[in-house]
Amino acid sequence: MSSEQTFLAMLLENVAAQLSGFQRVLVAYSGGLDSSVLLHMLYQLMQQRPELAVRAVYVHHGLSAQADRWAQHCVHTCQQWGIPCSVLPVRVDARERGVEAAARDVRYQALRTHLLPEEVLLTAQHLDDQSETFLLALKRGSGPAGLSAMGATGQLGQNLLKRPLLGVSRAQLEDYAHHYRLTWVEDESNRDDRYDRNFLRLQVLPLLKQRWPSFPDAVARSARLCAEQEQLLDELLAASLHSACNAEGALAVDALLPLSELHRFALLRRWLREREVTMPSREQLLRLWQDVALSCQDAEPLLHLGAVQIRRFRQRLYCVVTRASVVSLVLPWQPELGALKLPQQLGTLMLADQGTRIRRPRPDEQVSVRFGLKGKLHIVGRSGGRCAKKLWQECGVPPWKREQVPLLYYNEQPIAAIGVFVMRDGDVQDDATAWQVAWSMA
Repeated sequence: MSSEQTFLAMLLENVAAQLSGFQRVLVAYSGGLDSSVLLHMLYQLMQQRPELAVRAVYVHHGLSAQADRWAQHCVHTCQQWGIPCSVLPVRVDARERGVEAAARDVRYQALRTHLLPEEVLLTAQHLDDQSETFLLALKRGSGPAGLSAMGATGQLGQNLLKRPLLGVSRAQLEDYAHHYRLTWVEDESNRDDRYDRNFLRLQVLPLLKQRWPSFPDAVARSARLCAEQEQLLDELLAASLHSACNAEGALAVDALLPLSELHRFALLRRWLREREVTMPSREQLLRLWQDVALSCQDAEPLLHLGAVQIRRFRQRLYCVVTRASVVSLVLPWQPELGALKLPQQLGTLMLADQGTRIRRPRPDEQVSVRFGLKGKLHIVGRSGGRCAKKLWQECGVPPWKREQVPLLYYNEQPIAAIGVFVMRDGDVQDDATAWQVAWSMA
């Protein structure tokens, strides 16, 4: 066996070792050099391990006139190798964070929704990508968490994410691709050094590697050291963070008050990371603490961090996903025919053995689901009437959730706020004819 063949075999063995014990993988396949090499390695492993189930997915950003052709290339290559391939169109909104960050966010969101349970996501970042990520974090003034750059293993929602090529240079990937005569697409935007990552790749890293050939390996070591420091802090702070959060994951402001600023911010960063929030700058952390956590008691403060809002309610901080308003919707429902999936990822309603107990509708009553309760209401267990705002407050429902709680109506009469309270008109008089409505967010 030649030295080249030995080296290529070692590359494949390294990837195989990282995937030992996994049987279902999804490859993020762009059609470029890196992901083409990774997918071909998986194709070879499938010959050795027939139980290995591999899928590929091309995320169609629509940013290039060539994107349709690239998608066709990916599908055709996968057909040749007997690998199922899906094309996921996404829309990139670059108004807030720029094209690079926005494209990355929607790409990972699409991949997350496409993953199957217990499937491992594989991405093809390599050693040179690690240097770029490290330098970008350095440019932003990031601390150890940002300088940890990319780990070989991570999480995407409930699924494992692995980067099996992180220790391999781009030159080595090129050698592999040429040896196996792979074809790949070239994204013309990769030559545009107006983008920060491209500027580093095209202008900066070649100079650094010319002066210090081992620079990418040194960066990788520094990133690993930063990651180890972060992991140690995670272990040391895990217990105090857990004790400061309630069952909903809301963080108690009072638990943070006696801490030093360094300690407080370390906990806040880990709380945000657990909720998959893009790591904020120090200035944003200061605003979170001063403008949200410490605002006056009767305020309803909020801070936008990417796609989420940080809000405070009853001396706890909440991480709230931004959703479009649903207050104008009227959703007809026939409960006995099946569950009702609510819009804006607000969960599902269904009849169940447990849930909000209400009377069944009369034959002349049509069932519907609505949102945004207002006016004076009379509910079961309370004397007299109360305005909706007062009821929400008494029941401990935060302001941003009040327009998201599904309301069951019979004709034009509100019957229940599911999971919260029942109107007198929905009270159960005969247990034999009662319904129990469950609201599941799963």
